[in-house]
Amino acid sequence: MGVSTINSNFRGLKGEHSSMRFFLLILGFFGAFTVMAQSDADRWTGFFSYNSIKDVAYGDNKVFVAAENAVYSYDPWSEALSTITTIEGLSGESITEIHYSADYNLLMVGHDNGLIEIIPEGQDNVLQIVAILNKPSIPPNIKAINDFYEYQGQVYVSTDFGISVFDLNQMEFGDTYYIGALGSTISVAQTTILPPYIYAATAQNGIKQALLDGPDLIDYASWETVTGGGIVAIQTLNDAVYFARTNQRVLRLTPEPAQIMADFGSDPIVDMRVNDNVLTITTESTVNTYGADFTPLNVVELPFHLEDQFTVGLGIADQIFAGTNANGLLKQNSGQFQWSSIGPQGPLFNNPFSIDASGGQLWVGFGEVTVSFNPYPLSYRGLSQLQNDSWNNIPASELLGASDIVQMTINPMDPNQVFASSFQFGLLKLTAGVPEILYDQSNSSLTIPAGNPAAGLRIYGSDFDRDNNLWFVQSKIDQGLLRLSPSGQIGKIDLSGIINAEDELALTDLKVSREGYVFFGTAENGLVGFNPSSNSFNRITEGVGNGNLPSTDVRSLAFDKNNRLWLGTREGLRVLYNTTGFFQSGNNVEAQPIIILEEGVAQELLFQQSVTDIEVDGSNNKWIATATSGVFYLSANGQETILRFTKENSPLPSDNVQDIAIDGDSGRVYFATTKGLVAFEGSATDARDDLAGAYVYPNPVRPGFQGQVTVDGLTAGANVKITDIEGNLVFETKSQGGSVLWDTRAFGRHNVASGVYLVLITSEDAFETKVLKIMIVR
Repeated sequence: MGVSTINSNFRGLKGEHSSMRFFLLILGFFGAFTVMAQSDADRWTGFFSYNSIKDVAYGDNKVFVAAENAVYSYDPWSEALSTITTIEGLSGESITEIHYSADYNLLMVGHDNGLIEIIPEGQDNVLQIVAILNKPSIPPNIKAINDFYEYQGQVYVSTDFGISVFDLNQMEFGDTYYIGALGSTISVAQTTILPPYIYAATAQNGIKQALLDGPDLIDYASWETVTGGGIVAIQTLNDAVYFARTNQRVLRLTPEPAQIMADFGSDPIVDMRVNDNVLTITTESTVNTYGADFTPLNVVELPFHLEDQFTVGLGIADQIFAGTNANGLLKQNSGQFQWSSIGPQGPLFNNPFSIDASGGQLWVGFGEVTVSFNPYPLSYRGLSQLQNDSWNNIPASELLGASDIVQMTINPMDPNQVFASSFQFGLLKLTAGVPEILYDQSNSSLTIPAGNPAAGLRIYGSDFDRDNNLWFVQSKIDQGLLRLSPSGQIGKIDLSGIINAEDELALTDLKVSREGYVFFGTAENGLVGFNPSSNSFNRITEGVGNGNLPSTDVRSLAFDKNNRLWLGTREGLRVLYNTTGFFQSGNNVEAQPIIILEEGVAQELLFQQSVTDIEVDGSNNKWIATATSGVFYLSANGQETILRFTKENSPLPSDNVQDIAIDGDSGRVYFATTKGLVAFEGSATDARDDLAGAYVYPNPVRPGFQGQVTVDGLTAGANVKITDIEGNLVFETKSQGGSVLWDTRAFGRHNVASGVYLVLITSEDAFETKVLKIMIVR
């Protein structure tokens, strides 16, 4: 699927062009817009949560379901599921409303920022209507799309500022109705039409009506208030108009006289809609359906064990579909009492904070701390594990009391063992996907700060050394550097000689070098290093002569394959080239920026960017996450930006990327953003122990192929030569990790001819060799 951005305008709201994900300009279809077929779309996978349902719609014999920022369809007869996410071209913005037009065979998706997306049936394109989103005269906080109501080819879009009319024939906006006092903005929950009137439900000014064919609906004076009070919904069923008040009563407005039809007492009404002459009224705990003349058809209740709330309901034939706040979409057939869950698999939530990957598995933590490391209010959100393309979701109730999981660390020597850092309650150990023990003050040497008990046990960064000890940090306490031995004993190291740890805002990321040196970041005191062999510390901070960090707030650390330490701070990137000399007395340690040439001018790479994570892949290239600018994929020395992913040019749902994890076996790179989890199929894998599993792909290389051939399953430092069948050398390189790439050209000059080519692999110590064949067809 691609994406299109349409220049739509209407009276009082002129749409402005916004180039989104497109490189190719196309004229004709729906006017002028830009289009980009998703580049490398097949290399991306989305892992969105479908647990929090925002809206449902029915059409084309399918139920369409909107989660927080993704949509899926469900065929009630075949039970087939199909997702539409950022991978297919959706924006990734928060969804508030969807509508299916049976007359025009398209799905409309509304967002809280005013963006409207249209997905025509059977077309690989998402049309983005940006007029409301881009209108500067409308405050951003009142642009939310509340409802779509279609009537004779016009869609009446209820928003927090009024009503906008979208023409489905012209694919453009017409008029906007500002119906508040003296033509001011007013939040409209829903509209409906029963000729000769159009009705608008508002929470502030009751129900307003106007003659649909009146002379000037844009004149606020054309709208009269027919009943006051707070109104949450309004619908037309057959020849009657029904509305719901904020006091949980449903009334019939027409025909007169108005009368109360239902009273739901203290159970708040959350949704009301009509589909195929069936009125569905949803409260937080029930879904109620009615036929003509408000004849009761069915009522179903929320399963008592869920401890959840309904968000939306839809009655179709003999089935009821109900969206929940945390348990996805539920379905119940008429005459049955059992609910079934309908929806794609996914993680628990769409705000992953910390991830770690290893050998085909991914762990996701959903901790939430502010930029100043405040965990309050505490968030209990469980954990998610992806393994063998299946999700294992562990609810918060099973985490032994842990909250605010801010770091996930898989044991490289035992991938069945995982540690989760709670920024309030200690260190959680999981074995084979099951929480085993929460190390805290009751069962270990961990202690809560005596002078600051509200701080609790604020555990953050962690990493394993070569002896399988887990090093981790605890904030707000002098003995804040800790080591968990394989036997389960925790040793504590005093930091008072190097920093004032009790007053330090937070200790952050931690990494262990190949020599066993332990480095960790701080929020206010720069980078601290500890040498366990000599029991010595050193520290560098900002400014030339003090360590040359761009900021004292160090957020991320990563050792590359040359044992260089890469540091990400809230204000830029640095590299520590000599970690061994870090502890040598008299050695003036300075971290260095990466200087690149940009249009002939020397620039500091990632200058003043807030770097949230750094990961090193099998080729020693660097993946760098930022808080505002997406992801950078850099060459080994940082001089070349190989790839750049943003929300605008890729399926990233947000430019705020919290964490990155790389599966070294497959090369897959996971990105945890504030609006969802996605993955990119990278080509750099970790080095293998031997050449037994070496292979080359794609093979054969078919006509039209424009990518690169990958030789995978290599040992570190393996020599790779590619020759034609006669022995003429066309390519040679040495592997950094477990794979190398070949562009199918003879030493980068010209494409090689069709034929069979030999891939000759020799391990670095020359004790092992392997020969592979690859066929190229031009």
